[in-house]
Amino acid sequence: MRLGVLDVGSNTVHLQVVDAHPGARPSPATNQKVELRLHEYLNISGEITPEGVELLETAIADAISHAKEFKTEEILAFATSAIRDAKNGKEILLQINKKFDIDLQVLSGDDEARMTFLAVRRWLGWSSGRLLVLDIGGGSLEIAVGDDESAEATVSLPLGASRLTREYLSSDPHTSKEIKSLENYVIEAVKSSVPEDIMEHIADHFVATSKTFRTLARLGEHWFDDNPKYLKINSLTKMIPKLQAMSNKERAELPGVSQSRARQIVAGAIVARTTMERLHINELEICPWALREGIVLRWLDWMER
Repeated sequence: MRLGVLDVGSNTVHLQVVDAHPGARPSPATNQKVELRLHEYLNISGEITPEGVELLETAIADAISHAKEFKTEEILAFATSAIRDAKNGKEILLQINKKFDIDLQVLSGDDEARMTFLAVRRWLGWSSGRLLVLDIGGGSLEIAVGDDESAEATVSLPLGASRLTREYLSSDPHTSKEIKSLENYVIEAVKSSVPEDIMEHIADHFVATSKTFRTLARLGEHWFDDNPKYLKINSLTKMIPKLQAMSNKERAELPGVSQSRARQIVAGAIVARTTMERLHINELEICPWALREGIVLRWLDWMER
């Protein structure tokens, strides 16, 4: 059947339409993405502003129209940290679900980690052994570890690239003081909040998903001739000072770095490096499947029951 996966994230509202059947690999049919950056529409009370809500509703309306155009039979709609953390998130959900007659649900951070972990396991297979999976989104960092299709341990931290950029990196280029303040915050957050069962992961295979990691791996290829399917911590450590010294405009001219990603990539790189150092990871494999694929796979599993 043809499914639409509507992902209301911190950076984008992204519709992915796939042809999916139990036991088969989901096949992409079309997708539509609107860069919204909901975290930038938070007021001092932590609420999404009326302007942000209006833009969100417009993006959702366009996504639903696109899904209908491609004869999508069902839409699986979910929201992540931007709606989850907003003080008025519940009210926005009720308003959207009533207005568009959909069932937009908020995923917890642990749910995000579990769904992403499932997608990575299905992509890499059982031969990949014990997995440790990292995902940096716009609002949060998810980590999951396990031997099976269900992660044994998960954690979600408020270390998303968009969130940290808004809170710490306002200058262009970023100042040394801003960078140091951000680094100290990320180091302390990872040190104090990653649980022991993830710290003692004993993993065989280290994997990363998300646009942030894919962009960093692409920069590793650009600057150091690395394989873009992997991100090495040595290359990451060397590229961070290069990125810090650039303006947003200069970063946006790098291969694989969009205008919106150029503003966030330094924060994302700092989170990636700190997490890899803390978990003693030298290299991450980049997996093309992530949260949206995990949502589809879990729904198909449910349909087979």
